[in-house]
Amino acid sequence: MTQKPGIVITGASGRMGQMLIKTVLESDKATLVGAVERSGHDWVGRDVGEAMGGAPVGVTVTDDALEAFSKAQAVIDFTAPEATLEFAALAAQARAVHVIGTTGMTDEQIARLEPASRHAVIVRAGNMSLGVNLLVQLTKKVAAALDEDFDIEVIEAHHHHKVDAPSGTALMLGEAAAEGRGVKLADVSDRGRDGITGARKRGDIGFTAIRGGDIVGEHDVLFAGAGERIVLRHMATDRALFARGALKAALWGQDKSPGEYDMIDVLGL
Repeated sequence: MTQKPGIVITGASGRMGQMLIKTVLESDKATLVGAVERSGHDWVGRDVGEAMGGAPVGVTVTDDALEAFSKAQAVIDFTAPEATLEFAALAAQARAVHVIGTTGMTDEQIARLEPASRHAVIVRAGNMSLGVNLLVQLTKKVAAALDEDFDIEVIEAHHHHKVDAPSGTALMLGEAAAEGRGVKLADVSDRGRDGITGARKRGDIGFTAIRGGDIVGEHDVLFAGAGERIVLRHMATDRALFARGALKAALWGQDKSPGEYDMIDVLGL
């Protein structure tokens, strides 16, 4: 494309929404053309720059997502599962690339994205960072190299505002470990321990979630064997890296055929 792609940000008032808006405004490769919030939100009808406490940027916050999407080449969406499903249908109508960073989606909800992907590009990932996606690939390789004598535990930590657990990234890592071992995560996932649980089942992939303070995101994949441990770790200290990854995905998707993609595709890993 010769013109800069126009980007719409959903969930504009949220912490991630505001970070995405700042990232697009600072980019020389894209233009902010829309900001969406839910009906009744006090940002609706205001210039998004002023609503964020800064100078006006010429973009008015709207609750009419379809009207906003109709002017855009891409939508970046870090909202909630049901909202994301509605946005997917509208982005498909507008033939806009839909970048989904929403976490907490069930398998059934993810499957409901398929009709939209027939008409538009969808890039969905539990984490948009380069480092995390490298960690996913490493996790798969290490899991494939080690047998079930090594227990696998995915340990994640996030700020106290996060509403879903395990995190989308933790589930990505669990899926990678399961794929490396040639099993389905649903068959080996251990996500709840309280009280007298009995011994750990051989081959299970465990999850531990920590919530506190302003932790941006930390993920460890622990491979624990007899007499030795291997720990793969990623630590995020600035959520701007997720915004930069999402914008990269929006730009990458501009010349792609309709379908479902992830950050492994975007990063060429």
